[in-house]
Amino acid sequence: MGFYMGEGFLYVIFLILAVLSVFAQFNVTSTFKKFSKIQNSRGYTGADVARLLLEQNGITDVSVEPVSGSLTDHYDPSSKILRLSESVYANRSVAALGVAAHETGHAVQHATGYGPLTLRTNIAPACSVGSKLAIPMVFLGVVLSAFVNCLPLIYAGIILFSLVVFFQIVTLPVEFDASHRAMDMLTEYGFLNDSEAAGARKVLTAAALTYVAAAATSIINLLRLLAMVNGGSRRR
Repeated sequence: MGFYMGEGFLYVIFLILAVLSVFAQFNVTSTFKKFSKIQNSRGYTGADVARLLLEQNGITDVSVEPVSGSLTDHYDPSSKILRLSESVYANRSVAALGVAAHETGHAVQHATGYGPLTLRTNIAPACSVGSKLAIPMVFLGVVLSAFVNCLPLIYAGIILFSLVVFFQIVTLPVEFDASHRAMDMLTEYGFLNDSEAAGARKVLTAAALTYVAAAATSIINLLRLLAMVNGGSRRR
């Protein structure tokens, strides 16, 4: 009885986190849209700021390129390319400069050997596989366990998903640090004044909440998988 109440509790938490994740995504989109309407007083575009900040940090081997889509901005450490979305690359808004500086923060992390980023980059390929195969492996193992011993398959799926959870957790300090670096650089080098910097900070804070929600959701999903496997073992 106690176990099933615990499992039900996990589902309630999962639903709450799902709602919060949707809210976090809506919040970052609406906040970005709001501050995309406010132009920075110095007239820089996102691409301008990214290139100038790379130069200020002595990074000469990273290129800045446009990428299609909205909020698809990212830094690719394997190719050393900083890709900025259409709403950031040529945009002069406060939001665009905040996002461009954040992605530049990742390039600075890479150049300085920031530990969490190095770890995340190294485990990313395995996590990509795990995110696709882990849950199907566990479910298939649970279904087939009624006929044959599938514990190795189930445990392998759980291990893969645990790696995905670990990736999400490691992502948090990487993203928080990049945002911190971004705000320091934008203000130190005078790209934004105080009121503009406040707007950029709100955009980056909203984005950070999406990573927190993703990490929390992945942890609950792992606990749900463990509860499901444990429940199946008890019934057998």
